[in-house]
Amino acid sequence: MSGKQKQLRSISAAPPRWRTHWSRPLGRFLDHVVYNTAVVGLENIPVTGPVVFAANHLSYLDGPVMVGASSRYMHVMVRHDMFKGFLGWVLQASGQIPVNRSGDRAALQYAKAVLDRGDCVGILPEGTRGSGDAANVNSGVAWLALNSAAAVVPVAVLGTRNRGEHRDKIPSPRRKMHVVFGQPLTITREPGVSGRVSMDRATEQIRLRLASHIAASQAATGQDLPADDHLSSKHKGQQP
Repeated sequence: MSGKQKQLRSISAAPPRWRTHWSRPLGRFLDHVVYNTAVVGLENIPVTGPVVFAANHLSYLDGPVMVGASSRYMHVMVRHDMFKGFLGWVLQASGQIPVNRSGDRAALQYAKAVLDRGDCVGILPEGTRGSGDAANVNSGVAWLALNSAAAVVPVAVLGTRNRGEHRDKIPSPRRKMHVVFGQPLTITREPGVSGRVSMDRATEQIRLRLASHIAASQAATGQDLPADDHLSSKHKGQQP
């Protein structure tokens, strides 16, 4: 095993819910002390029961900002190679779930176990930092929705990266940001439809709901998305 591989942290089971109990206060500090984050739509978050929070993806801060804005604790699915060094310790200690984007059924099973016990999972289904308009999403969010009783809550995160900024840029303190929680969506299997077709239809159903929610949130807040421009990143194609 290489030195780099030894640094990577992993989990062997769904993380316990207590580990998230300090991540939300930390997220709130980020939202409301370091930055100036307006939160809308908390009434759309189910008070009890399993929830998948599906957010768009602009920058490294999207997950932490969403965690701090939510009224429910959640375990966020995070790119597995972020689990190294001090950051890896923080992610693991706060109950986040490492996922290998090249294909990681174990991570999905751990996330499903979190949902099966009535807790919440956060996911950035676009997979890579981009324009954040949900033009494309991966099927992991649909798999979780179809294989659990969880509601899917679309989340628009706006302002973590602005037009013209590099995808690796960390915003300056006190920047205005918005987190908008949309109405929950229930995904069910269609009778007489194959598993593959059902998955594809569910993925597109979630993508359309998330995309429309992001567009509506932009109009309501006046906060634009960054253009999907030429400002590439050394991490392009990867999800933090």
